[in-house]
Parts: sequence; structure tokens; C-alpha cells
Amino acid sequence: MNENPLSPSAKKFLMKMQANELTEHLVYTKIAKHLKDEHNKDVLEKIAQEELKHAKIWENLTGVKAKPNRRKASWLSLLSIILGFTFVLKKMENGEGNAAKQYSTFFAQIPEAKKIAEDEKHHETELLAMLDEERLQYVGSMVLGLSDALVELSGTLAGLTFALQNTRLIALSGLITGISATLSMASSEYLSAKNRGEANAAKSSMYTGIAYVFTVAFMVMPYLIFSSYVVALAVMMITVVIIIMMFTYYTSVAKDLPFGKRFLEMAGISLSVTAISFFIGILVKKFLGIQI
Repeated sequence: MNENPLSPSAKKFLMKMQANELTEHLVYTKIAKHLKDEHNKDVLEKIAQEELKHAKIWENLTGVKAKPNRRKASWLSLLSIILGFTFVLKKMENGEGNAAKQYSTFFAQIPEAKKIAEDEKHHETELLAMLDEERLQYVGSMVLGLSDALVELSGTLAGLTFALQNTRLIALSGLITGISATLSMASSEYLSAKNRGEANAAKSSMYTGIAYVFTVAFMVMPYLIFSSYVVALAVMMITVVIIIMMFTYYTSVAKDLPFGKRFLEMAGISLSVTAISFFIGILVKKFLGIQI
């Protein structure tokens, strides 16, 4: 028990950290239950127990029994199944890095804070060393499928938008082009991976194809929903930016890559191709004199 009375700000901070440690204990425990890799599971269970130990230390200091945020713990556990445990753990560790910095402001008043801050830093090192998730091994394949679909199909749909000026025809043409391109890209990735001597060429191909076909579906959808081709084009372009933003954010967190530069680069390329293709559609319709 700390002999010096806690200041109101210190007690408020510790109560917040106490609840947070309990919540993270639940998250680590829930994620560990879903893992098949015994090493990863053991490490997470160990860290979960350390988080619980930290919460007990704060409880002794504050004299208050905190409760974990069970809703947040369940949500993060579900998110780890959908997006992978790497993404969730990296997000949590980023939060623990900020908490460790906050602990430093209370070192003089709370000696225990220094030890816990060191533990939090150790968590990050240990977690980074253990993370080996299959889906992250194929991020390159997903980026290939995603970027190719965004650039190729956004340009195709933009060109068709002015050339056809009929959302149903544009959607039909986009779907035929998108499905054909999905099969072509997946098979190309399979052959490329085979030539590189990769053992899991089929999985690389699968991840490329899945990323491509989902991107196609989201980009064509506005033309099936809206009757105005102008509105559909605008929504499609917004969809492109959102897809790029979400995927770039995911990979930047999971693989510790810079977000801003990668997002601007990918968005700039896709939107530039869209704009160029739109004007090509205008020129083609004007010079060929095709009326639909």
C-alpha cells in the first residue's frame, strides 16, 4: 500500500488504468482461447495474468474495486476473428504505449508505476516477436488484387459511365469485366507464385482473387442502386476512397507501416486513372458517334 495519499488526478488516472487492465485481461484471455498455435496461446495467457496482476496493484492503491468493460472485450475478441488477432493486438499495444507514457508522470508519487510501465514495454516486444498470422503473410497478394481492381475497374466504370450513360448497362459491363479480371488476376498470381517457388501458390491466388472480387462487388453496387449515372459515378469514387482508406489503415496497423503516404499514393493513382478514363469515354463517344 502506498504510504503517500494519492492526489485526485492520480487516483482518477489509476482507476481508469485499473479498469483498462481488467478489460485487457479479458481480451487477451478471449483471444487466446481461439488460437491453435500453442506458443502464441501461452504468451497471451501469460500477458493476461500480468494485466490482472497490475489491476490488483492499482486496486490496493485506490481502494476501489473496478469492473472491466465486458462489451469492449467481446467486441475486440470478435474483431480479432474477423480482422485477425494481429490487428487487434497491435491496436491494444499502441494504447499500452500511450499508457506507459502517462505512467511516467506519476513515478514520483507512485513507485509501482515505473515497474508496470516497464512491463507494458516488455509486452510490446514479446507480442511483436510472437505474431505470425497467416493472413498477414498474404498481404502482398491482397494488395495486388485490391490495387489492380481499384485502378482497372474504376477506370473502366468511369469510361463506361459517359460512353453508355445507362446504369444497368454499366453495371452489366462492369460485372463481366470484373469477374473475368478476377479469374485472370488469380490465375496470374498462382503462376507467378509457382515460378517464385512458393509452396502456397494456391493460397496466394485465393487471397488475390478474394480481394479482387469483393472490390468489384462494392464498386459496381452503386450502378445497381442508383438510376442516375452521375450519382452512381460519384458514389463509386467515394467507395474507392473508403476502400483504400480502410485497407491502408488495416495494413498500417498490422504491419507498422506509414498510413498517410501510402493512402495518398494509392488514392491518387486510382482517382487519376478514373478521371483520365472518364474523359476517354467522352472522346470515344464523340468521335465514334455512338448513341445508346
